[in-house]
Amino acid sequence: MAAETIFSKIIRREAPADIVYQDDLVTAFRDIHPQAPVHILIVPNKAIPTVNDVQPADEAALGRLFSVAGKLAHEMGIAEDGYRLLVNCNRHGGQVVYHLHMHLLGGRPLGPMLLRP
Repeated sequence: MAAETIFSKIIRREAPADIVYQDDLVTAFRDIHPQAPVHILIVPNKAIPTVNDVQPADEAALGRLFSVAGKLAHEMGIAEDGYRLLVNCNRHGGQVVYHLHMHLLGGRPLGPMLLRP
């Protein structure tokens, strides 16, 4: 069983968050430290620690992450100009909260994906 995270508490509405979407599979809320004008986290309601822990039974929820990302991009007015979807995995990938989540970022040009060494 996955460890309890702040995201689990947000999903259950036990911790404050600006929730912009929620259904039986996923919850989406604004990042408290936005890196772009639009920065929303989309998380499966089931606590999956990392991408490495994904099972075939999780495919519906993970597919929903993408469909909700597109829906929210349209609602936020960033779909036409473009946006970035980002999933970090483990420490070297930049993951901080060990509850799999997708970042939806947009609202300005985002620049290169990675800085060169």
